[in-house]
Amino acid sequence: MNTKEKILSKALELFNEKGYNNITTRHIATELSISPGNLHYHFKHSEDIIKILFAELTLKMDELLNRMKKMEITTLEDLYAFTFSTCDIFYSYRFIFINFVDILNKIPEVKSNYEQINFNRKEEFQVIFSGFQKNNIFQKDIPSFIVDCLTEQIFIIADNWLTHNRLISKLNKKAAIQHYTLLQMNLFYPLLNKDQQKLYEQQYIK
Repeated sequence: MNTKEKILSKALELFNEKGYNNITTRHIATELSISPGNLHYHFKHSEDIIKILFAELTLKMDELLNRMKKMEITTLEDLYAFTFSTCDIFYSYRFIFINFVDILNKIPEVKSNYEQINFNRKEEFQVIFSGFQKNNIFQKDIPSFIVDCLTEQIFIIADNWLTHNRLISKLNKKAAIQHYTLLQMNLFYPLLNKDQQKLYEQQYIK
């Protein structure tokens, strides 16, 4: 791991542990036992680090969504695995979501990228949902306004569950990912066909 990679790794760790607003480049340099000048050679400001970490998060989600869209057969287990993987990725970059408003207000480039991602994700989710209908996982006669609403509901939960966990649930990583994965999965239950609803109850409701 080179110096730049070490800085990004340590910054992510510190931001997640202590919060974006409580960590400066000096803190990161101290933790790595390097001079501030050495760190600033790679990143002039903490905002530059945030941009790259946000790009990493986006890339991981792009890869996950692309794998999902390319699958020829989609099952209820696939949907759970996708939702679980999303929560796992988000947890790894949890400071972004817990400090979301501050970051978007402070870094216009990240805000612009997020708005574009939101737009693109809606189209990608439509493709995924169509696949579930095609493979008889979802009911085939779901009104379009319900599917549109579902997409927005997913985004709201996905962007805010980490803050809810920090303030209310206070679950550790494993328990939090499992709990909020199921919380999002429950949104899909009314859209499943009858056989899939029974399967869902057997596998995920305890």
